[in-house]
Amino acid sequence: MAAADKQSALDYINQMFPTEASLSGVEPLMQKIHSEVRKVDAEILTAVRQQSNSGTKARENLASATHAVQELIFKIQEIKTKAEQSETMVQEICRDIKKLDFAKKHITTTITALHRLTMLVSAVEQLQVMASKRQYKEAAAQLEAVNQLCSHFDAFRDNPKITELKDRFKSIKRILKSHVFSDFSSLGTGKETEEANYLQQLSDACLLVDALEPSVREDSVKNFCSRELTSYQQIFEGAELAKLDKTERRYAWIKRRLRTNEEIWKIFPPSWHVPYLLCIQFCKLTRTQLEETLSNLNEKPDVGTLLLALQRTLEFEEELAEKFGAGNGSRESGNDVGESNTENSNQAVSDIRKKYEKKLAANRTNENEEQNEHKDLSVPGAGFNFRGIISSCFEPYLMVYVELEEKTLMEHLEKLVQEETWDVEDGSQTNILSSSIQVFLIIRRSLKRCSALTKSQTLFNLFKVFERILKAYATKLFGRLPKGGTGIVAAATGMDGQIKTSDRDERLICYIVNTAEYCQKTSGELAENVSKIVDPQFADKIDMSEVQDEFSAVITKALITLVHGIETKFDTEMVAMTRVPWGTLESVGDQSAYVNGINTILTASIPVLGSLLSAIYFQFFLDKLASNLGPRFFLNIFKCKHISETGAQQMLLDTQAVKTILLDIPSLGKQKPADAGYSKFVSSEMSKAEALLKVILSPVDSVADTYSALLPEGTPSEFQRILDLKGLKKADQQSILDDYNKRGAGTYQPDIKPVVQAAATTTVAPVVANPSTPGIIPLKEDIVARAAALGRGAATTGIRRFLALTESSNRDRKDGTFRKLFSG
Repeated sequence: MAAADKQSALDYINQMFPTEASLSGVEPLMQKIHSEVRKVDAEILTAVRQQSNSGTKARENLASATHAVQELIFKIQEIKTKAEQSETMVQEICRDIKKLDFAKKHITTTITALHRLTMLVSAVEQLQVMASKRQYKEAAAQLEAVNQLCSHFDAFRDNPKITELKDRFKSIKRILKSHVFSDFSSLGTGKETEEANYLQQLSDACLLVDALEPSVREDSVKNFCSRELTSYQQIFEGAELAKLDKTERRYAWIKRRLRTNEEIWKIFPPSWHVPYLLCIQFCKLTRTQLEETLSNLNEKPDVGTLLLALQRTLEFEEELAEKFGAGNGSRESGNDVGESNTENSNQAVSDIRKKYEKKLAANRTNENEEQNEHKDLSVPGAGFNFRGIISSCFEPYLMVYVELEEKTLMEHLEKLVQEETWDVEDGSQTNILSSSIQVFLIIRRSLKRCSALTKSQTLFNLFKVFERILKAYATKLFGRLPKGGTGIVAAATGMDGQIKTSDRDERLICYIVNTAEYCQKTSGELAENVSKIVDPQFADKIDMSEVQDEFSAVITKALITLVHGIETKFDTEMVAMTRVPWGTLESVGDQSAYVNGINTILTASIPVLGSLLSAIYFQFFLDKLASNLGPRFFLNIFKCKHISETGAQQMLLDTQAVKTILLDIPSLGKQKPADAGYSKFVSSEMSKAEALLKVILSPVDSVADTYSALLPEGTPSEFQRILDLKGLKKADQQSILDDYNKRGAGTYQPDIKPVVQAAATTTVAPVVANPSTPGIIPLKEDIVARAAALGRGAATTGIRRFLALTESSNRDRKDGTFRKLFSG
């Protein structure tokens, strides 16, 4: 017994006998327990006996069920055998009945076939009589009946009698077809007015044609259209009416023909679409004749005559498109076959198409031709496109029109430039020249005129004309920029010398910048609009990037010219700076007069420039101005003869004032405050001048150390010039120079004076040693590189990056980008 069971037994005993006195009840309890044990044993014995009896009974039941199943299988087999015997008996009984049924069926089929054969023979004989009497209406109904009867004898095609009847039927149909063609050939000869029942007879003949094979109707329509156009072909192949100026008469002829014969042609069922198919064949024939006329011209066609013929052709095509349900289709030049695939494939029209395609194959250029070869012409509105079916033949000869448009546009451009005041009207919100607006206005008018005539090769050629017009206008804008001096020096530097600009010149430059920006943007919009209306095969070739580059170059040159113009104004102040007696100044006072002059120049010009230029171009102007003025101020210090300690302190104060002026320029221009990058750039450029002045202020015994620390990129020649500015004699300088050279200073440059003088006269930056690269590089390029490193606008994407790259790459301005673009 488990510990838990033992514990339970102890608990039970303790519960039954909690005290010693209660032990007296043990004997009665034991007797009770023995009695219950005996009772349980008796129940177990009874259950065992019952289970034994149940097993015996189950075996008896299983044996009984097995016997019953065997008896059922035997009965099923007995029933199956009797069913097979019954089926055999029934088949024997029905064998004779089947023979009789087959015999009856064969007799019935034979009787029906003989009856139908009798009817077919009779119908063929009647049809022959109707054919001989030209009873078309009755023959149409009879023909349908014969066709149905013949269909019942398809299985007897080898029977001689059936073959004979079918051959006879085919012969009768050929006779009917011959009669119908003969009667239709008289239509339009006046017979309809001579015989009262002639039109009714032809109307009945149409019923017969519909009852015959589809090819009969197609041949009838084809022959009719060919007869109708015979006179047209003869009339307009003559020397007089075949001329281009008589094109309108062609369309008047077919319109008059349709209107005159409208009542007569009502004999044709509407499903034949005779006028529709006649117009298609007329268009193809007209195109062939016009192509021949144009190709036989000995000289260029007259533009007025050519355009008038094209205009009348387009109007005629539009009328046909609206009349025959293709009014929602788009005009497709050169689309000789504009049909769509349908189930009603028409052999007659297919023959027409093949005939004229052979004549037009040499001149077809439209890519849609192959896609439309198998389109159905029989149903109006099923996809045939009348637009361009004739007019596309004019396309190869429209260059004279394009040349006239180019000549007209060029004349307008010259007139606009001559009448341009090169000023902006008061109250204008755009600050652009009026001629630019007028240029795009005449271009849009030209585009509208051309797109109304064609949207194919000619429109693309005209777009190329627009490119040339806009490039010419860009050249005109470039030519209006103020020019510098001339001569050998100017040519050698590539900067055209100094550029002197008045207040009016500065405003003009801003107008040119804004106008070039407007033209650059609008030319892109023009290209986008043209790409939407031109035929798809030319859409990918529409591009104004070259024109936009031209105007970008104008913007670049204009802004650089503006910077040089402002720099030229500084010449007087730079000269005044060198004339100050820096070596004899006794005290430091307020900022010098030349600083006030610089401030006056900027105060007068910057607000106007800031109000006229956009933010991006104004910022570029500031960057260029700061990058030029800083190094120039630095170089101008070397042009002074002698600078005392007091003079250096005064000049240092002036340098701080110039830096403050440059930092305040954005606020003068009423633009957004200068960003941290611009301020850092100005401070970096002016700090070199401050460092130079600090070197001059340093004691003689420590001047070499100070120079190496503050101007690590300096050169021995520059250091020697500083010693000259300090007033040291040549003998005293030698020991200091020897000590400086022992420090391993930069590459020695013998003389800086020629470079300084060149900078003073042509604003060319000096050359300084680059410690990271052997040799020397222009300081201007160094400035551009540092500006890019500082993340200035000149190194960002877009036009400002283009401007920076253009400026930095034009080291030799004689062969620079602008001279190549605008030479001559």
